[in-house]
Amino acid sequence: MNSSPRFFSASEAARRLGVSAKALRLYEQRGLVTPHRTAAGWRTYGASEMARAAEVIALRALGISLAQVARVLGGDAKSLEPALAAHQATLEERIRELAGMAEKVRKIRADLTRGQAPEPGDLACLLAPANEFSVAFGLPWPWGGELFELTEVRRLNYITGPLGSGKTRLALLLAEMLPNAAFLGLERLADGGAAAQARLAADAALKSRVDQAIDWLVDEGAARSDTLTALLVGLEAPGPAILVVDLVEKGLDQPTQEVLIAHLRRPRGACVRPLFLLTRSSAILDLAAMEPDEAIIFCPANHSPPMRVAPYPGAPGYEAVASCLASPEVRARTEGVIAWRPAAVGP
Repeated sequence: MNSSPRFFSASEAARRLGVSAKALRLYEQRGLVTPHRTAAGWRTYGASEMARAAEVIALRALGISLAQVARVLGGDAKSLEPALAAHQATLEERIRELAGMAEKVRKIRADLTRGQAPEPGDLACLLAPANEFSVAFGLPWPWGGELFELTEVRRLNYITGPLGSGKTRLALLLAEMLPNAAFLGLERLADGGAAAQARLAADAALKSRVDQAIDWLVDEGAARSDTLTALLVGLEAPGPAILVVDLVEKGLDQPTQEVLIAHLRRPRGACVRPLFLLTRSSAILDLAAMEPDEAIIFCPANHSPPMRVAPYPGAPGYEAVASCLASPEVRARTEGVIAWRPAAVGP
């Protein structure tokens, strides 16, 4: 009987742990997990490394930063308190939501006992979350009156497309047509984000939320800046039920963009505000990292109606979406460049 310890390759370890190999490499870079190396230099993970990685993943699921993970694993248990408090609030919100659904079921059953059939929509509401929105409207120029229907709003909704495809116009329409929605435009960057700074000075609660978010982002590797602060003020401020954000990556470097989207994916409770993010950055819209509560709305170059695109190779529209995304470095080099075709010169 072979009793030698079993070791897993990086890809197999990632599969068993339910994360990407990229995540494991990040944990290694931060000194949280140290895999063994074969004679050829390949990473391998034994039982202790797998257990350690599982602890990191569990802590990350609570929404805490990698720097906080390091402190907790280093013996600073107090660092867990804010994350556990937030996780408890999320669980309690889910309990309230389930209690509400159970009450709806009880009422329908009571009505059935009295011989009363459910009203139209009563059964559907048992499956639909309380914050689900839908909208349908005719698309103006350049789409020529085509009907656009959005029957499901996910937690994160990406709007993308090539230059001149009308994606900004669609974003503005969604902010206008969706119930209790608002548009967070690039005016947030005016005068170095002066309006955002004024809001922070006038609202201590908002300043506290923004400061906490920035601390988390910087811990994860983001660069502190007025641009990031202005964006977070718009994201953290109370108000509309849905927020549509114009060019979320504007003015942010690649590490900050990568950390920002991780921040937006953090657990935030059942009543999280859906976001529509206008983007052409592959760091924001990473097709390989999309989660089930995220969606892509793609505006084709030929002004066909905007379409939902599934994030996997072979899906209709997938290659078109992939081709219009670029890394932050490339986006910075080509910002403001508009494709054009010179007029034909006669003989």
